[in-house]
Amino acid sequence: MFLRAFLPLLLLLGYGVAQAALFGDSETREQLEALRTKVLEMEARMQRTEEVFMGQSLIELHSQAEALKEEMGKLRGQIEVLEDENRSLRKRQKDFYLDLDNRLRQIEPGSASVSVPDAGISIPASELPAADIKNTTPLKTPVILQLPDTAQRNRYDAAYALFKDGDYSGSIASFESFLSQHPQSALAPAAAYWIGNAHYAMRNFDKAISAQQRLIETYPDSPKIPDGLLNMASSQVEIGQKAAARKTLENLIANHPGTEAAEKAKRRLGSLK
Repeated sequence: MFLRAFLPLLLLLGYGVAQAALFGDSETREQLEALRTKVLEMEARMQRTEEVFMGQSLIELHSQAEALKEEMGKLRGQIEVLEDENRSLRKRQKDFYLDLDNRLRQIEPGSASVSVPDAGISIPASELPAADIKNTTPLKTPVILQLPDTAQRNRYDAAYALFKDGDYSGSIASFESFLSQHPQSALAPAAAYWIGNAHYAMRNFDKAISAQQRLIETYPDSPKIPDGLLNMASSQVEIGQKAAARKTLENLIANHPGTEAAEKAKRRLGSLK
């Protein structure tokens, strides 16, 4: 009876304790959920921060890459311009030399006498203020130039090919050998001229002057004389002998009027005044 009287009270107390326990679990769960939410928010913020940082880095890298591409494009353009100019220059140079060579091929053997000096004669550039063909004195019995045979033509062409390829030393050696073996060939004056021109290309200006002087003294009636005088004047200018160069150009204009070399001499003479 006694227990039955207090049973409702005991049930009420037990229910209250259970309710308290349930209430405590619910609050803990809410706190855990709140922490999880904060963690997720922080992770999201960190991810957004990383994305922004990575985005900025990629933008900077992209900008740098675009700048490099632009610079490389400009450099390629400059290279193409230089290559085009180089091709044009080489073509003009090749056409010029081919034209000269064609003119040489059309040379007919003449009966004009030429003087052939000793092979060892060398005249210093300091003693050559200018070239005056009228004062040239033959040193040996006159000879007659002869048309070249196939072997001579092949030797000359091989030496000339070396010159066009820029092998000036090899060209000089080949032309000198040609001259020593074929001094009476109709191609000999041209060989003498290209020897001087090769020395000029190598900036051996004294040797260039001596070589052209040999051409003038050995083959005074050659059509290569005007070009030889022009090359001589250029060499004299390079070593500071402007007065001598002016006289050489004046002699060229006076003795070879109407030639292409004379017209060039007129223009160069104007620049020396």
